[in-house]
Amino acid sequence: MSQRRNDTANVERVQTGVRLEKRMLKVLKALADSLDITLGDLLEGIVLHALEGKAPFSKPTRAKIAELRKVFGLTLTAANAHHLKDKSNGRGGTT
Repeated sequence: MSQRRNDTANVERVQTGVRLEKRMLKVLKALADSLDITLGDLLEGIVLHALEGKAPFSKPTRAKIAELRKVFGLTLTAANAHHLKDKSNGRGGTT
């Protein structure tokens, strides 16, 4: 049985240590703040949409993201995924 949009789902959350690109994290935190949700809730929403092959953001939210990307200098794109190299230790990231 699938969850309807407004149904509450009880979940068990765990604390995790995840490394993210610095500017990307700044954009995500600022976006979560502007949407008045936690960073964790934002990431869960992005992942749930991605797992269903759905776009996670509305047109106004994408405009806000574009603005935040400029503010924080985030020039990385989807083409950069799986090709990021950590400049602090020279190792590539894994995803």
